[in-house]
Amino acid sequence: MLQVIDTGIARSKAPLNGTVRAGRIVYSAHISKDPQSGAIIDGDIERQTHQALSNLRQAMQAAGGSLANVAHMQIFLTERSDSPGMNKVYAEFFCEPYPCRATVVVKELLSPGVRIELVAQAVFPD
Repeated sequence: MLQVIDTGIARSKAPLNGTVRAGRIVYSAHISKDPQSGAIIDGDIERQTHQALSNLRQAMQAAGGSLANVAHMQIFLTERSDSPGMNKVYAEFFCEPYPCRATVVVKELLSPGVRIELVAQAVFPD
């Protein structure tokens, strides 16, 4: 059974929940949107990565944990050349032992202007 986590981040108009718990696992997906207004944060990959990871941190805190609970990340970028900038900001949010991670370059993301989308799976204690 899924439990929706109220993260305080503006909800999408699409039929989805940004953060849910299934037992000890919390699943969370984020783009570079302002948590209050839901407006997309424009800017370079570093700015967009910072916002998406800030949203993830807020979601993990709302679930009762922190980024240290994240075990697996999937990151989708629209430009291969954005990888170094994304990695720079990613290293400001995560340290050893880093979560398992896959980074994929895609043609485009659903929201116009968004250069990064991330999906995280976090493990929480019983």
